[in-house]
Parts: sequence; C-alpha cells; structure tokens
Amino acid sequence: MTPAAVSEISPGLPPELSVVVPVKNEAENILPLLAEIHTALQSKVAFEVVYVDDGSDDATAAVLAQAKTLHPRLKVIRHRVSCGQSQAVATGVKHAVGGLIATLDGDGQNDPADLPAMLERWLAAPVSARPGRMITGWRANRRDNGLRRLSSRLANGVRSGLLGDGSPDSGSGIKLLPRALFLDLPRFDHMHRFMAALVIRAGGTVETVRVNHRPRQRGTSKYGVWNRLWVGIVDIMGVMWLIRRTHNPVIE
Repeated sequence: MTPAAVSEISPGLPPELSVVVPVKNEAENILPLLAEIHTALQSKVAFEVVYVDDGSDDATAAVLAQAKTLHPRLKVIRHRVSCGQSQAVATGVKHAVGGLIATLDGDGQNDPADLPAMLERWLAAPVSARPGRMITGWRANRRDNGLRRLSSRLANGVRSGLLGDGSPDSGSGIKLLPRALFLDLPRFDHMHRFMAALVIRAGGTVETVRVNHRPRQRGTSKYGVWNRLWVGIVDIMGVMWLIRRTHNPVIE
C-alpha cells in the first residue's frame, strides 16, 4: 500500500482500505462527508466506503441510495432496527473487503483529512508489528458544548483510571486498524468506546495521535451525559473482567 498518483488508483481496483461509517438519522451529513472522504483518499490508496444505516427513520436510506449513484466505491448496509453504534461498526467491518479498516463517526465531526497521515503512521511501523497495531485519534481540542466536553472528560478519566489503557479519548470515532484484528476482538454494546483496552488485551499496541475535531453543522447528537458516563460504568466492569481472565500464549 503506497501513495500513488490519482491516475494510478481507480475505483475498479480491489480496496486495500475500507472506511466504515455507522449512521442513524444523519441524512444531512451523508453527501458532504462522502465528498470529503473521497477528496482525502482518492490519490492515496485503493479504498471503499461502507456505510451502515442503523435503523434510521429519517431520509438517510434515500440519501444513501442517491449517494451510490454518485460514488461507485460506496457500499450500503442497513439494519432493519437499530442495534447501536458498536454493532453498526461490526456489521460494516464484516462486509468490508479491505484488509485495513478506518472508522469515522457519521456526524461530520471527525475530519477525513486526518486519514492519510494516520495511514502513513501505520505503514511506518515494522511489517511484523502491523497485524496487532491500532492508531486512534485524540480530539485534543473538542468542538462540543461544555456539557459534552465535561461528560467526556469524566468518562475518559474513569475508564482510563480503571482500565489503564493509556488512551485520553476512547470515544473518538476515527481509528485505523487491521480488519483481522477487529474481528478478533470481543463484541458487545458500546465496545467501540473500549477499543484501546481491547486491542491491548489481545496483545496489540495502540498509538494515539492528535486529530482535528469539528463542531456539528447538521443533525442532532445522539449522546449525552447519562449514556456517556453512567451506562459506561457497567461496560467498564465487564471489560475489567475480560482483561483479568485473558492469557495470551507465547508461540515458540
């Protein structure tokens, strides 16, 4: 996987990178974000984009159908009923073709322009280290209101203190990791918030990089204080249980 000129990377090439985007009721954000993804990656790598519509009841399905006529790299999967963001990401990864997965939130706050630099950092690692390597974004300058920043700071502090995963921003939606690594991780509701701890549990490594974070321009947030902190306490206990009962074999 090497950078190349636009003429050398066409939509007909097998994708090496699959960009997975879970969405629920994000009709207004789909076309602008797709355009940004293509602008960021079209000269860098053969890629596909996998959108997972998690049971939207707005115009998301119709806009995605329109988007498929505009973007041949786009693949659309739809959940008949909402199963949550973590399951939507898992569905997208299962249907992805690329050996490397990038994830983005569908609200437009993650910046696709960060993906090329993350890809370069992943490629800079020794080939032997790449199968267990994840790069995750750190939204150091959050562009949210004060309540959301406070709730995220509390949730990250509690999680990091209990799990010791070293991640300052586990809720960041922009990540890069091998598809096989993701598929080896245990899956449960809200698992996307514990990816760093789960990768480390599997014997892998996590690198955190600063990424751009943008204010939401369209649509409505699906999260608040209660589902960022208190619901997560139960999940943290479960992840702690998984970590304590993990033994990674050393192969001779």
